[in-house]
Amino acid sequence: MDAGREQVAPKLFAEVVRIMLARTWRPEFSVDEIPAPQKIAPFAAAISADVVIGEDDLGSGRLVLLHDPAGSASWDGDFRCVSFVRADIDPEMVTDPLLTEVGWSWLIEALDREHADYRAPSGTVTAVSSQSFGGIADDGARAEVELRASWTPIIQTPAEAEAHLEAWAQLLGLAAGLPPLPDGVVPIAPRRTGGWSV
Repeated sequence: MDAGREQVAPKLFAEVVRIMLARTWRPEFSVDEIPAPQKIAPFAAAISADVVIGEDDLGSGRLVLLHDPAGSASWDGDFRCVSFVRADIDPEMVTDPLLTEVGWSWLIEALDREHADYRAPSGTVTAVSSQSFGGIADDGARAEVELRASWTPIIQTPAEAEAHLEAWAQLLGLAAGLPPLPDGVVPIAPRRTGGWSV
């Protein structure tokens, strides 16, 4: 949240931000608060996450929570979640015509799985590949999928924000190739490749 603003953050927004910053994420996630955009909405907060197992960087993401107490016609609500997720994929996957549709389904299915109430989802899924040459030829081929999305979460109590945070965590995990955590399984700190306990 931008400390330089003169306005006092509404209680609901402040509590949702507290939940976002204090929640326990998957052990593969390294999550930090980052500066939020200052001109999109009266109030904003943001986090970034890196997905790391051992020395392998599998992906990264950002989640921005926007709030306009007066509401926004373009959002169809007074909150807006804005997400960016990037992950490495096999180069062969870039040519899969279903990749972008599958990538978009990760978000929608995660929101629905968590019973998150939302409106007006929108976004783009991009798959890119690159081949290194010359002095960096040893880097070889690389491919990535990027998902930029936003949606209007229906949040009337702080607890309702948790479903949206968990859905975003699932989106990032799926993009990075992590197995979903089954119901009733609590993540524990990974040793080498991660682990879970019941």
